Parts: sequence; C-alpha cells; structure tokens
Amino acid sequence: CNEEERPLADLDLEGSQFLAARGGAGGRGNHHFLTNENRHPRVCQMGGLGETIVYHLEMKTMAQAGLVGFPNVGKSTLLRAISRARPKVASYPFTTVRPHVGIVSYDDYLQLAVADLPGLVEGAHKNRGLGHAFLRHTERCGCLLFVVDLECPDPVGQYSILLTELELYRQGFTDGKHAVVANKVDVPGATDRLEMLQKRIDGRYPLFPVSAKFGTNLLSVLKHIRNAYDATVEEKSKMS
Repeated sequence: CNEEERPLADLDLEGSQFLAARGGAGGRGNHHFLTNENRHPRVCQMGGLGETIVYHLEMKTMAQAGLVGFPNVGKSTLLRAISRARPKVASYPFTTVRPHVGIVSYDDYLQLAVADLPGLVEGAHKNRGLGHAFLRHTERCGCLLFVVDLECPDPVGQYSILLTELELYRQGFTDGKHAVVANKVDVPGATDRLEMLQKRIDGRYPLFPVSAKFGTNLLSVLKHIRNAYDATVEEKSKMS
C-alpha cells in the first residue's frame, strides 16, 4: 500500500514483480573523461536522484489449509498432531499470536502447508482481539478448517460466530472447500454436542470429529486437505 493505504500490488505468485521506484539517470565515471592528453582523469559526473516513495508492506501467510477457531479450541495441538510443527500449547487464551505453518507429508511425497492462525473472537471484523491481523492470513489459504471445541457448552455458537465474522470481513468468504473439525471428541458430553453441531451444519461442510490430543480420526482431516488441494489443481489446469 502507498501512504493513502491503497493497494498497489499483490505479490502472491512465484516470480511476481512490482516496480517500487524508478532510479535516477545514470552518472558518468572517470572513463568518460579519458582523452589523449589526460590518461588518468580524476573527475566524474554524479547521477540523478531516483524516486523516494514510502510503502506499507503487509505479509499474508500462504498455506493450503488454515486452522480457524476461537482461542484454546486446540488448533495448535491439532497442527502438532498432523505435522512436524511445534507451536506453543498452553491453557490460556491467545497462545498463538502469529501464524505457525506446519508441513504435512503424503505417501506420494507431496507436501502441503497447514497454518495455525491466531484465535478469533467475536467482533474480529471490527479489528477486535487480533482482528485484521488474524483475518488477513485467511485470504491466502486454499481451504479453511473451522475448529470448534466439543468441551465448550456451545460449540454451535462458536461455529456460527466463525462464519459470521468471516462473512462480515469479506462476503462470500465462507464459500469454498472448507470443513468443520470438532475437536476433543474424547471429553464427557461430546457426543450430544456433536449431534447438535451436525444439525446446525446441515451438510454445508464436511464434519470431522477428532481428538487432537489422542490422534483420533486425524487421517480424515488429512484426506480432506489433500482432496481440496487436488480439486484446486484440477480447476487451475482447466483454466490454463
């Protein structure tokens, strides 16, 4: 962005380039002043001044899948369970304050990046909590995994708020190859809360009940990430 906060370029592809500022006219070194009489000139001509422009650079994490959810729902534990990443895991909110990216490896040697994004709170589209610092990273993810906590009394409310915040941030953002990951399926009462969540989702997204702590049903999540990636590759090949 320039000083007016207007986006000027989006370098989202390998090899993308942007001319940030033009250099001034070149000067002339002492070689240009070489004559028969003066074989060792000690003079030169300075070049012209280039442009001076101030830019605001914004980094957006790029990953095939992004883990989206409230603080302390187990996103970091999930990332540790499916990849070699080692994000900090603790019982207090906002343990993750910047994205952590883990690499998931498949049997055919394909490796895909999965990002553990900072926890979202209600009002994030208004920049509450980590707000826009969180939401901007979701834009680069091929698919989103909405992680909800089955230990929470109201996982349905968590799910609804996630969708609302993403839609308020950018309309149509919840349309895609996304899925819901219901974590902590091992806790008491999880089965009943899972049924309520399934009714609320009503087939809009695939639902994967998992336990990141004990490794339950993680293979289904990995398959979804891979299928979403393969579908995206196929779509791009048809467009090219």
